[in-house]
Amino acid sequence: MEIAEFVATLDREGRLMAEAAERAGTDAKVATCPGWQVRELVRHTGMVHRWAAAFVAEGHTSYHPDGGLPDLDGAELLDWFREGHRRLVDTLSNAPADVECWSFLSAPSPLAFWARRQAHETTVHRVDAESALPEAPTAIATDFALDGIDELLNGFHARDRSRVRTEEPRVLRLRALDAAEDVVWTVRLSQEAPVTTRDAAGDADCELAGPAARLYLSLWNRLPFPSLTGDAALAALWREKSAVT
Repeated sequence: MEIAEFVATLDREGRLMAEAAERAGTDAKVATCPGWQVRELVRHTGMVHRWAAAFVAEGHTSYHPDGGLPDLDGAELLDWFREGHRRLVDTLSNAPADVECWSFLSAPSPLAFWARRQAHETTVHRVDAESALPEAPTAIATDFALDGIDELLNGFHARDRSRVRTEEPRVLRLRALDAAEDVVWTVRLSQEAPVTTRDAAGDADCELAGPAARLYLSLWNRLPFPSLTGDAALAALWREKSAVT
C-alpha cells in the first residue's frame, strides 16, 4: 500500500472512532479491552496521535516521550481527540517524502512508517470503540488486513522484545482464506524472537485459518481465533504473550 492510502485509511478510521465513541458515550465499557471504558480508549488513542504527529512535524530523530493523558471527558474529550486526529492526518499529508525522524520498525522511509503504523493503530482502536455499540463493527478491507498481519509478524514480533517464544522449536501457520491468492505465513518459534516467512514451507504444529480481517483482529487479541487445527497450546501462547506495549 502507498503512503496516501494509509493516510486516507487513518483519516476514515479516526472519524469512525470518534463517531462510535460519541454514540456509545465515554462511560461505556469497551468489550475488546476488558477493564477499559470508552474515555480511556479515546484518551490513549488521542495521546498516540499527538505523539506520532510530533515526530514528523518537529523532526525528532530520537525517541521523544508522549505528552501524557488529558484530564478531559465527554464532549470536551471528543473535541480534543478530533483535533489531534486532524493534526496527525494533515501532518502526514503535508510532510515531505524525505522527512527525517525517529521510527521503530523497518520501513521504506520514516513517513511510510508513521502513516502505516497510525493507520493500523487507529483501525484496531476504532474496532475497540465500536465494540461498545450493539451492532457489528465496520468491515476491514482484505488488503489492509493482510498488510496489518505483515506489520505485526515481520515488524513487532521480529524484534528481540517479542515474548512469543518456546523452549523447543515449534511452527505456527496462518492462512488468509479470502485473499485473491492463498496467503500464508509460517512463524517459526524458538527461544529467540519469532521468524516469519510468507510461505507454507514445512510442517506446522498449529494452523489458524480464516478471513484476513478476522486473522488480523485475532492476532491483535480482539477476537477469538478462527479455524484452528493442530496444537491449540500455540494459539494460547500467542494469546498470552503477544501483547504489544
